Amino acid sequence: MSRKPRAAIFDLDGTLADSRLDFAAMRRELGLPPGQPILEALAELSGREAEAAHAIVLAHELDGARRATPMPGAAELLAALRASGVHIGIFTRNARAVTELTLERLGLPVDLIVAREDAPPKPAPDGLLRMLAAWGVAPHEAVFVGDYLYDLEAGRRAAVHTVLYAPEPPDFAHAAEAVVTHLSELLTLTL
Repeated sequence: MSRKPRAAIFDLDGTLADSRLDFAAMRRELGLPPGQPILEALAELSGREAEAAHAIVLAHELDGARRATPMPGAAELLAALRASGVHIGIFTRNARAVTELTLERLGLPVDLIVAREDAPPKPAPDGLLRMLAAWGVAPHEAVFVGDYLYDLEAGRRAAVHTVLYAPEPPDFAHAAEAVVTHLSELLTLTL
């Protein structure tokens, strides 16, 4: 980035890693209608029903972590940010164990992870704000990069710069401050 941020926070699936999660299959197995947000639906369950549903989601996520591949340019981007002294974080709706497994398998080092056990899921901004507080970084000094509308909404609510990573920009691309089609573009992006 031309104006170097002090912190760069990323979504995981679809941004730094391609885990090929099949959300439609997950919804079918959970008995959810197409398009219904999964974590929000699970939050309404209790007892054994909730345990069973969370086990289904975790099984899908672990399968995804085991077959994940890095997005083109992810390792090089993180290495360049690290060399520049930028704090690097992950804010994900995934479970912590899944996130750690994915990052370890792919050799993608980060400084801090906020997973669904740590803060309300995106689009809530709490995870981003928690990272910024831990690092002593102001929102305007940070960028959040993701591939989905919830990422952009969380970033906007936290008042951080929002960047959409999308090789083929979706209809919600206008909600981002910037759109990149390759992760390497982040190194020259001006926000």
